[in-house]
Amino acid sequence: MSTASDLLAALGARGWSVAVAESLTGGLVTAALVDVPGASSVLRGGVVAYATELKGTLLGVDGGLLDARGAVDPDVARAMASGVRARLGADVGLATTGVAGPDPQDGNPPGTVHVAVCTPDGTTVRSLLLPGDRGEVRARSVDAVLTLAVDLLRADRGESAASAG
Repeated sequence: MSTASDLLAALGARGWSVAVAESLTGGLVTAALVDVPGASSVLRGGVVAYATELKGTLLGVDGGLLDARGAVDPDVARAMASGVRARLGADVGLATTGVAGPDPQDGNPPGTVHVAVCTPDGTTVRSLLLPGDRGEVRARSVDAVLTLAVDLLRADRGESAASAG
């Protein structure tokens, strides 16, 4: 099974729904979930907030935070995950923000990525420096947020990644 399948199965087992907020991945996380048959029973939707100001207007990210730190920041990822969860009425919110490259953004080198998962128990952010070209960074970002979500849901149930699948 794929990580997207694993996530949807784990969410479905709880009766939970998921929503996705994406920046650098531009819809790839949502597409990975939609590729799984039956995704509609769990997936509420996705928001691609590529422009910085849309993170504020669509997802509720604080404008002061965006002005002070820019869009590539772990607290922005945290706010995006929380915002999409609230605005789309989901149990779990996923978020990706970062620099796919080839150029730096706001002083952050290509490959700088922050992914976040917001559940009813709180929000977890993972910050990474991913290798590769633009396409590879984006693909690895999708894997990173889906893996984080699966890991959190398995940990909540006391499962290890090895025993769960």
